[in-house]
Amino acid sequence: MISVEDARALLFDLVSPLPAETIPLIKAPARVLAHDVAATRDQPPFAASSMDGYAVNATEVELHAMFKVVGEAAAGQRFEGTIGPGQAVRIFTGAPVPEGADFIVIQEDVDRRGDLITITDAPGQKPNIRPAGVDFAVGAQITAPRRLRPEDIALMAAMNIASVPVTRQPVVALISTGNELVMPGETPGPDQIIASNTFGLKALLEEAGAHVRVLPIAQDTVTSLETAFGLAQGADLVVTIGGASVGEYDLVADVSESLGMERSFYKIRMRPGKPLMAGRLGDTAMVGLPGNPVSAMVCGYLFLIPMVHRMLGIEQVLNPFRRALLSAPLTENGPREHYMRAVLDDDGIRACNDQDSSLLSVLAQSNALLVRQPHDPARDAGDEVLYLPI
Repeated sequence: MISVEDARALLFDLVSPLPAETIPLIKAPARVLAHDVAATRDQPPFAASSMDGYAVNATEVELHAMFKVVGEAAAGQRFEGTIGPGQAVRIFTGAPVPEGADFIVIQEDVDRRGDLITITDAPGQKPNIRPAGVDFAVGAQITAPRRLRPEDIALMAAMNIASVPVTRQPVVALISTGNELVMPGETPGPDQIIASNTFGLKALLEEAGAHVRVLPIAQDTVTSLETAFGLAQGADLVVTIGGASVGEYDLVADVSESLGMERSFYKIRMRPGKPLMAGRLGDTAMVGLPGNPVSAMVCGYLFLIPMVHRMLGIEQVLNPFRRALLSAPLTENGPREHYMRAVLDDDGIRACNDQDSSLLSVLAQSNALLVRQPHDPARDAGDEVLYLPI
C-alpha cells in the first residue's frame, strides 16, 4: 500500500494538460481560460454621466446659479453641439458628456421651469462623470488559467471578446460494474441495488469541469467488461466503479491488464478507499475505484477532481486543507489515513458518529472530510484538526 500523497503524485503522472479550443463567449461559463485575452476597446469609450441631471461647465456651478437648457443627451444618443456659458444639457445616466461640460448637477438639486434651471441645493464637489477608460482600457487583460465565473463572462462581453480560448474539457468514461446493480428507475431484483455511485461521481466530475460519459453497467463477466472498455475508447480518463478488489467476481484488474493496462499502483493506505487501482490503457488514464458508495465519492474528492484540474491546466490542482477546532472529542486513529465524514458549523467541526463506507445518508449530511493521520492520538474538543470542504 502507498500513501495518499504518493498516490496523487503517481496519478498526476498519468494525465497532462489538454489542448485549447476556441468557443463562443455564450458557451464559456465555468470553462477554463487557456490563454490571456485582451480588451479591444476602452470602457466606457467616452466620458459618461453617472447620474440623471444637467451637464454644465464646472466653473459656473454654485448655489442659485441659473442655466438655459439647450438640448438633451441620453444613453446611446449624444448631444452633438458644444455647451456655452450659461447653458446646460439635460443628461441621463450613461450618456456621453457634451463638449464644453465637465460637471453633472443631479436633477434633485435643481428647479426647472421651462428651459431654465436653477441650482437650489448645494451640488457638492463630485462631478458625477465617469472618465473614459475608467473601468478598463484597450489591451487590459484577463489572465489564464482561470475557471470563468459569471463576472469574468460579463467583463469579456464588455471587452467585446466574442470568442474565448478555453482548455478542452477532459472526457471521463464512467463504468459501474457488478451483477447487483441496476439504474435508477428500474425495478431491482430481490438481491440488487441501485447504481448510486455513477450519478454522484458524474455530478462531482462535471462540477470540476469534465465532460462525463456514463456507460452501461458492466456485468461481472470478462465479455461484459471488455465490451465496456471498448465503449470507453476516446476518453481521456476511464473510471471503473467496483470490481477492483480481490474477490472471485472482481475482474476489473485482470480484464484491464489483458487489454494492455500498465498498472501504476494498487491499494492506498487510507480509509475509506483502500482498494484503489490506477494505470494507463494506451494513451488513456484509468482509475479503478472501490464499489462502496462513500469510498468512491471520497476517492473522487481526493483523486479524480485533482486529475481533472491537472488536465484543465488549473494551477491550484489540489483543494487545500483547512483548519478548524473540534467541537467533539475523537478516539485514537488506526494505521491508515482516515477521511471522516464531518459537519462544520459555528461551534467547530465534529465527526459523524457512523463512518461505515456504505452510508450515503451520512455523506449527504456532511460538509467536510475530517483528516486523521495514521496513529493520530485521541483528540479533545478544542483541538485543531485539518479538514477538506465538500
